[in-house]
Amino acid sequence: MNHINTQSKDFRKAQWQMLFAVMFCYLFFYTGRQNFGWAILGISEEFDVSKQDIGWIGAGMLWAYGIGQFINGNLADKFGARRMMALGGLLSFAMNWATSFATSYVMILISWSINGFCQSLGWAPGSRLLSNWWGSHERGKAFGFYVFAAACSSILIYLLSIVLLDVYELNWRWIFRLPVLLLLLGCTVFYIVVRDKPEDRGFPPLDDDIPEDKKIEAKENSIQRYLGVLKNKRFILACLSIGFQNMARYGLLVWVPLYYLGSKISDASNIWIAVALPVGMAFGTIFFGQLSDRLFNSNRSKPIAISMALAGIVVLLVYAVPKDHIIGGLLIMFFAGFLVYGPQSCFWPLSPDLLGVKRSGTGVGVMNTFAYAFAGIGEPFIGFMVDTTGQDNIVFAVTAVVCFISAFIILFVKR
Repeated sequence: MNHINTQSKDFRKAQWQMLFAVMFCYLFFYTGRQNFGWAILGISEEFDVSKQDIGWIGAGMLWAYGIGQFINGNLADKFGARRMMALGGLLSFAMNWATSFATSYVMILISWSINGFCQSLGWAPGSRLLSNWWGSHERGKAFGFYVFAAACSSILIYLLSIVLLDVYELNWRWIFRLPVLLLLLGCTVFYIVVRDKPEDRGFPPLDDDIPEDKKIEAKENSIQRYLGVLKNKRFILACLSIGFQNMARYGLLVWVPLYYLGSKISDASNIWIAVALPVGMAFGTIFFGQLSDRLFNSNRSKPIAISMALAGIVVLLVYAVPKDHIIGGLLIMFFAGFLVYGPQSCFWPLSPDLLGVKRSGTGVGVMNTFAYAFAGIGEPFIGFMVDTTGQDNIVFAVTAVVCFISAFIILFVKR
């Protein structure tokens, strides 16, 4: 079989086109998911519910997202990413608007949970597309850019939320209406530009250097793919590690605005301290994606362990720095985001690295199921701790502990 010369000019151009199209689409995905953290106070006040109750809304979305990942990752292996990712964005747009018109706590819980499933049509299909177009020695770089787009999406929704709530003084319902208009744009461009695999653009199949024992027959059915993924002990350990990593990530993303901004957005310095978190996340993804390919020779576990251990230490520094200390707060939130989220660039390539490209969509879906199941557990637990202790900063103690656990587990995963 003829294979691609991955250095050919035409193919390299097509590779980058696919990567940038996926990045552009996912740049706007979080406008339909991470907007929720900025609506917490408005929902809590309007419907008179506790922070723990709010946490269950977040859990419903995250668990539905995880279940969807388990299903949709396999479907991406079967049907391709192009249609699935575009459809997920369109459906998420609709459910955000449905949430904005909710008239009760239960309606928000239901519509936001459904939105979680819709959002799950994005990440795993996009990951499978990148696995089709990028070989193992460049996969850390490719996934680094992909996760960078996701991190920039966090920055975007933070800034848009601040503008809507502070500058234009709109209520929480508009958080679910206006930012997701960008998601429509992203999905449209994505569907027009991308193709699922090199063969769809007239190129031969990618000559990946996955060992023969990890190359899977194309005719493998869904059950065989799932069994192949779930029987891989090293991959399951990686899934547990990312579960704790994502619990820490969402603990920060959802509750940091509450800690630094309180009941209203009025202190400009605290606004920028909160925004420093997703900015740090964005820079971390590029750094760790390159780090695993270049310094660690595509070994993903070592940079993950180092980063998560350091993240736990940095997060604990919140207790040593007053909330109104601008420089200290900016630095802590930047490096917390950098270290907590950056390793995701190393987690996702473990799917094709350990399982082979043919199972990569299923693997990413299973991994994301673990990630969001754990994050879903963390949301109501942190809300409970905030209600019980009356201390918003308890989120940082919980986050530090789960960072250390993530770092320990990944030490047992070797390629």
